[in-house]
Amino acid sequence: MKTKLIALLLGLSSIATFAQKDELKAAEKAIKKQDYTAAISAITSAESMISSMDVKSKAKFYFLKGKAYMGKKEFQTAVDAFNTLEDVEKKSGRSKYTASASPLKDQMVQEVFKKASDQYDAKQYNEAAANFYLTYQLSPIDTTLVFNAAVSASLAKDYDTALKHYKQLQDLGYTGIQTQYFATSKETGAKENLGSKDTRDLQVRLGLYKDPEDVKSDSKAGDIAKNIAYLLKSQGKTEEALSAIEKARKMYPKDLNLILSQADIYFELGQTDRFGELMQQAVEQDPTNPKLFFNLGVISSDQGKTEEATKYYLKAIELQSDYGDAYMNLAVLILDEEKAIIDEMNKNLSDFDKYEELQEKQKGVYKKALPYLENADKYGRSLNTVQTLMNIYASLEMTDKEQEFSALYRELRDQ
Repeated sequence: MKTKLIALLLGLSSIATFAQKDELKAAEKAIKKQDYTAAISAITSAESMISSMDVKSKAKFYFLKGKAYMGKKEFQTAVDAFNTLEDVEKKSGRSKYTASASPLKDQMVQEVFKKASDQYDAKQYNEAAANFYLTYQLSPIDTTLVFNAAVSASLAKDYDTALKHYKQLQDLGYTGIQTQYFATSKETGAKENLGSKDTRDLQVRLGLYKDPEDVKSDSKAGDIAKNIAYLLKSQGKTEEALSAIEKARKMYPKDLNLILSQADIYFELGQTDRFGELMQQAVEQDPTNPKLFFNLGVISSDQGKTEEATKYYLKAIELQSDYGDAYMNLAVLILDEEKAIIDEMNKNLSDFDKYEELQEKQKGVYKKALPYLENADKYGRSLNTVQTLMNIYASLEMTDKEQEFSALYRELRDQ
């Protein structure tokens, strides 16, 4: 009886083995005919027997599964199958099917990357994010693909996915620094990026180019930390956002983007003193940046520090002569002097001499503000600049200018 039972079990095992082989053969034939639907059907049938397969059959199964789903353009399932194949053969010390899968994965890398790039260009950011990351799974050496996925997810407003990718980049130590290989053409005199070091060096040796130079791009580490903080903040996780920025600043204490991101968070929290301190640090890092001085002018003005604000706005204009917003804010600071004069005028309505004296003082304020207003309009015309100038010209009895700006105001208003 015991002998018969053993014989029966062996018979069932043989039947299962034949069934496995039949399904795998069917899948293989269907793939050769590019009938991927039939191949997947056979693969699905064989999958129920995976636990009883030997190592060689398992490897073949995952190889065929990867090929079948690759043919159907279901790349994620294909990637998962090929990755499992590698694990199976690695444990067994074999590499037969892994070696065959490698060029297929390279083919998928090119196809999926092109698809992701096309989707990005078409502003299909959700799909682009998924396919950029899938390309990374196929080619995990190129961490730039994770960065592309993070940017795409952010543009798709899928902040959870973007945050996950940016955090992964930090864990990977990604900086995004790339080296570009430049040389100057002897024919045109132009400095050109020749793509690779070997190409550049060859052109120099041939005498076609001179003055080889390696130029490294800026690190993206600060931007990544800034984006993590922004995403956390957008989710209402302000403390986590500040913690992320502070952690990053310990690693990159002189990164201007991180300083400004930290300053922005404190500004939105209403902590203007801390904002001002950070803006001062930013100015120390980049003393020729007009926007930094402009922002210091804004915060000083909000704090009632008019002299400081004026100094910062003038510095911004010194660094950027066409800074329309700086001219406008300077004009506003000057025009604020009018409030005290108007209060005095209201108190002296019956004292005509005093009232006229105050009127002249008021006109003096207008004359002082006028050149800044005119430059604000020159470098950044808006309905507000035109309307303000129209009123100033009227008050100063500059009739021709008043009429000109009245017509401009109506034109802009009615657009």
